[in-house]
Formats: sequence, structure tokens, C-alpha cells
Amino acid sequence: MDNMTTVQPLNKTKTWVSLQKHYAETQNLHMRELFNADPKRFARFQTSAAGLHLDYSKNRITDDTLSYLVRLAKEQNLEAHIEAMFRGEIINRSENRAVLHTALRNFSSDSVLVDGEDVMPLIRDSLNKMEDFCWQIRRHQWRGYTNKPFTDVVSIGIGGSFLGPKLASSALKPYWDGQIKCHYLANIDGSHITEILSHLNPATTLFIVQSKSFGTQETLKNALACRSWFLRNGGKEDYLGKHFAAVTSNVAKAVEFGIKEENIFPMWDWVGGRYSLWSAIGLPLALTIGIDNFRDILYGAYQMDLHFRNAPLEQNMPVIMALLGIWYVNFHGVRSHAILPYDHYLRGLPAHIQQLDMESNGKSVMQDGTPCETDTGPIIWGGAGSNGQHAYHQLLHQGTHFSPCDFILPLSSHNPVDNFHALLASNCISQSQALMMGKTEAEALAELLQQGMAEADAKALAPHKAIPGNRPSNTLFMDRATPKTVGALIALYEHKVYAQGVLWGLNSFDQWGVELGKQLGNQVYSALLSDQESRQFDASTNGLINAFRAIKNKL
Repeated sequence: MDNMTTVQPLNKTKTWVSLQKHYAETQNLHMRELFNADPKRFARFQTSAAGLHLDYSKNRITDDTLSYLVRLAKEQNLEAHIEAMFRGEIINRSENRAVLHTALRNFSSDSVLVDGEDVMPLIRDSLNKMEDFCWQIRRHQWRGYTNKPFTDVVSIGIGGSFLGPKLASSALKPYWDGQIKCHYLANIDGSHITEILSHLNPATTLFIVQSKSFGTQETLKNALACRSWFLRNGGKEDYLGKHFAAVTSNVAKAVEFGIKEENIFPMWDWVGGRYSLWSAIGLPLALTIGIDNFRDILYGAYQMDLHFRNAPLEQNMPVIMALLGIWYVNFHGVRSHAILPYDHYLRGLPAHIQQLDMESNGKSVMQDGTPCETDTGPIIWGGAGSNGQHAYHQLLHQGTHFSPCDFILPLSSHNPVDNFHALLASNCISQSQALMMGKTEAEALAELLQQGMAEADAKALAPHKAIPGNRPSNTLFMDRATPKTVGALIALYEHKVYAQGVLWGLNSFDQWGVELGKQLGNQVYSALLSDQESRQFDASTNGLINAFRAIKNKL
């Protein structure tokens, strides 16, 4: 693998200089001109896969831009890296692990080897166990301690154990059948847990604790609080096995907590948290929408996997999106990227992609331990349309810097009301159009004069109404947000992030910055609970700790 898939710093590639020259030649080219010159631009700059369609025609690119970017990807051996991941090679080098979330949704009969062992039987056994678990809960074969069927499930996790399943649950709300209502508990905040538990009946609530180590501070604290709540409100120690399950690799700790071993689902080192939706981490989702719909999510992701692995780079949807990101970050100096779903159920997508992208590629050191010589991952942000149009779109249109946008639009709604969806879609399409077209000062002036404004007033106002345009966006659209298309959509971004990590020479599958925060957090937590004034840290940290302690002691 090393000879095939090693990469050099991006700015040391042969194509880097060509791209710099190309950028200098095209940086002032306006997309208006590109569309005027090519009536077939939409047809030429789009691709489809796994039920998703990508219109990337509203980008500041020409055929030459794409040609150079694809050449860059080939110089960085991207195709070999893609194949290495699917084959189960050790690509997470800092932790000496394979990266095989794709194996969790492998519908082929092919083996997937980790250290010479085929892991597919383990994956199928886990999925079958999930199916049996869901069947028992949803068919009321397994009930709570009062013999009433379960009505609610509380998923206790954080990070990838929370954001991915929560996104998918919200995205697929139309597929909830009302048997089980799912609640996600992540934040270590008394207000959050109080709001969730205050509406639940302990006799009909199932808790799923999701932590690889069964020791993540926030997850364990929330799990213990839920356990105490259960015991205070009618539950007994003997009933814990009926009301608690776990997804973890630390079986002993889960059993000690009171969870029956047969209700513990596996986690593997070769699946990172932010890529774990496809494993038993998705159990709360499967309980909510049914195992058949959960399998459809896996199948949609599998179809995107096949596309990513087999499609030529020039037609490869995740690769195209990754290369466009490289173009903007490394040549246009872009610092952020907006995710804008025009679908209420997909409103959780920006938060999931934020973790996926920023935790994966928020790095400044390459795989070999040397500092990155170019910029890497951008800040990911966004929110549901059309709400954002009345908030941050102002900056998108007229700010001093631009942020590329991904507009995401299901073409049909699960809840057709009057002409609401046509209005929502018109907002999505027109926003991408406005970002591309803009409005010149001359156009603004003419518009104001046509409206009857006095010439002096019109000339004073026109500069304020001028919009530069030439601001890039992608539009991802699908017939409808279904389990298959939602699975494909999440997998698309996973692969985009990995492809960009390869090009930058990063390890997209560790997160040592997160680990430092955990270490320091434990030390600060101990100091907050201490009776002694804090003096062991820096002045600011000591001051904040002592301020917290002072208020706590007054209450």
C-alpha cells in the first residue's frame, strides 16, 4: 500500500503550478459569461448516482479546471486510496486501524478482510441480532416491567453515536409508524435530560447506552442519571435488564451497569464514531422506522459506495465535490462551506456534516507527521432553507468573502400542503441563481428608475442594491427523501470528506484534538468538585473554576 498510496504535499505536485496559473487566468471570469457562452452547461456539469443528482454547473470552473483537478487527484493516487479503504488496509495509521464503515453496508457476497479475518459474518450476525431485537420490541414480545409494551426509546450517546442516528431519525420522520418514539440524549446538561425524562413513563421506556468504551464522560454520566431516575420512579435493580441495552466493546462494564449480556451489541475498532450510523449505533433508528427501512438506508449507502469505488473520477460524485472544495480552499482562499437543506426533515444534516468534515479533516499534520503546507478543511455550517434566507444569506450574497454552498432539495414532499413545496423549491432554486447571477449597479439603477424613483435618489441607493454574484454552489436533488436516498446522501459526504483528506495527505479517521479536550476536562471537573481553591492551572482557568465554585457554594 505505501508505494501505491503515499501522497506528497499538494503544493509539490506537478499540477499545482498549472492550477495556480489557471486560477490567475480565470479568477475574474464571471459565471454569467460561462452560462451565456454555453447553453448546455447544466447538462454537461451534472452527474447522478444512487438516486441523487448533482448539478455543479454553478461553480467557477471551466472544462480545463476540471481537467486539472482530476489530474491532481490522479497524481495523489486517489483511486488507489479508495481501493485501499474498501479492501480493509490500514489507512488510519496513527491508530493502526482499518476503516471499514463501508463493510457495514456491504450487500455483496464478497469477503472483507481485517488482519486476514473475514469480518462480514460478524457484521451479518450483528444485523440479524438487531433485527431480532427490533422484532421483539415492536411486536410487543419484549415488554417493560409492568408488562406494558415500550412506547419510547432513549438513545444515550454523544458525537457520532448521536449526530448520525439523530439526523437519520429526523430525516425519515415520515417513516415512523408511531410504535416507538425516539429521544436522543447527548449533552451533559441538566436541562436536556430533565426535558427528556419529564415526559416519559419509566415502565414503557427503553434506554440504549452507546459508547465504545462504556466510559465516555458525558454518556456514562447521562446513563447513570437515567438509571437513577428509573430506580426512583418504580423500577428495581432486577428490572434493569428489561429496560437497558448497550452498544459497546466493553461488555464487562455494561454487565456491571446492569445490562444483560444478550442485550449488548458490538462495536469494532475499524469503525469510527462519526461513521457508525450503519452499525448497531443505528439501533434506535431501526426501532423507530423498522428494520426493513433501516436495511434500505444501508442499501442506499451501498449503492453510493459502488459508485465511489467504480465510477471514473470525472463522473464520480463524491470526487467531484471533493475537488471543487480543493479548488476553493486552496486556490480561492475560501474558509467555510455552507450546507443548506431545503427540507424540514433534513434540518439536522448541517450538524452531522459539520462533525464528519471538521473532525475528519480539521488537521494541520499530514499522515507522515510533517506539517501541512496548504490549507485543509473549511468551517462547515448551515441550516434549513428557507429560514436562512432571512438571516445569514445576506452575507452569502453581499459579504466581503464568499462561502460555497450545497443546496439540497427533495423534489417532492411527504406532506403536500397547497403549493408549499413549489414555493420552497422556488426559494432553493432562485437562491442558487441569485448567488450565481448577482445584480450589477447599472441593473439596480435601471430597476429603481423604472419604479419611478428620482434619479438622484436612485443613484444613491443603487450601490447598496448591487450584488456581485459569481458565488458558487452545488444543488443536490432527489425525487424524495427516502431511506435509500438519505443513506446515499450521508455516504456521499463521507466519501467526499475522505477524498479531500487523501488529497491533503491527512488521516481523516483520528481525532487527537478531541482527546486533549477530554483529558483536560477530567482534570477541570475534579477541580470544580474540590473543596480547595484552584491554583494548579493557568490564571484564567483557575479564575473560572473558582468563580464556578463560589456560585455553587452560595446556592
